[in-house]
Amino acid sequence: MRDLKYLQYFEDLLQQANNELVEQAKKDGKVCVAYTCENVPEPLLNLDRAVSIRLTAPNTGSLDIATYYMTNLLCEPSRALLERAVEGGFNFADCVITPDGCTMMNRAVENMELLHTMGKDNPNFFHAYMEIAFKNTENDVNLAVLQCKNHILDPLREKYGIDTSDEAIRKAVAEHNELCALIRELGEFRKEEKPRITGYEFHVLCLATYVCPKYLVKDKLKETIEEVRNREPDDKAWRARVLLVGSEVDDSGLIKLIEEQGAFVCCDRFCFGSYPGRTPIVLHEGEDALTQVCRHYIRNCQCPRMMSMDKVYGRKKYVADLAHEYHADGVVYEQVKFCDPWAYERMLGSSMLQLDYGFPVLSVDRPYNVSSSVGQMRTRVQAFVESIEIKKIQKGEKA
Repeated sequence: MRDLKYLQYFEDLLQQANNELVEQAKKDGKVCVAYTCENVPEPLLNLDRAVSIRLTAPNTGSLDIATYYMTNLLCEPSRALLERAVEGGFNFADCVITPDGCTMMNRAVENMELLHTMGKDNPNFFHAYMEIAFKNTENDVNLAVLQCKNHILDPLREKYGIDTSDEAIRKAVAEHNELCALIRELGEFRKEEKPRITGYEFHVLCLATYVCPKYLVKDKLKETIEEVRNREPDDKAWRARVLLVGSEVDDSGLIKLIEEQGAFVCCDRFCFGSYPGRTPIVLHEGEDALTQVCRHYIRNCQCPRMMSMDKVYGRKKYVADLAHEYHADGVVYEQVKFCDPWAYERMLGSSMLQLDYGFPVLSVDRPYNVSSSVGQMRTRVQAFVESIEIKKIQKGEKA
């Protein structure tokens, strides 16, 4: 297929956290709200003059400094973020908000605070730590409301004069939903028998919406949708269609590696993906917007830290439903090394998707930067694709 006009542009943006659009937002007088986890309600970080930037550490190499402070038993993403913070890669941030989605990420941000890695020249800079729910009840929604008030809305209003009113929240949600609609529309092209967009291309575009100010990427996304709509797909058939599931994927190289082995990544259910992170939020009149936003995040959360049984079993059904909707031949269940919540989830999920839902599953743990383990990952994906092809032949289907 012909290259997308803005693909290289978006690829370049992903090469560093302090990319040119973040710099532009700072020049525009925006307040850059850095955050570390999908459990933080994103629209609340984009109120008024605030823009959200989810922290990543592209092209991570040595983790020696972070390992000194955090040991080598903690997950690579948490250590990579601390390493990048020490290097000065997040100096654009006007605050950092992190929930206790996992202890490892909390330790990373606590070390950032103790080492004064950010905000040295900004008297209004603050770190905020949020307690978040384990279950799916109204009590958990109430907890989320309290935490958002205390650790997001109040500090942003008091430190930076951000408008945190109900009206401002509804406006931010409307803008969030517009972005979600654009990403979901792009994602729909992946359902086609001959897709007009690759999984890698889609992930680059989707990831940019997390790590760049949203108001600066919308126009290019709209133009890209029109480009894809009029694009001629390749004639060659993919060897298999796979759904990628698991912990955070902010390294597009992983999707590229999978697709280079002939497996089209037809859908994404991982942190930084479009499911569930780009699900529109429905607001009604008669109830304050903050409570409804918090309820949306509690109800739609697919993070393995949610431990009620409806969530534990619901997460597997959610993946199976996506696999059916996007016509996946199999599921790649991935987990970043030393990520404890996803290690348990991957073990249970891999078994249930095979035994209860009948999907072939490749279950892998991987380094944060996939380029450090290309050979091993390539071999495993190749073997998985071949096994899917064999199963198709055995069933009398066209491989």
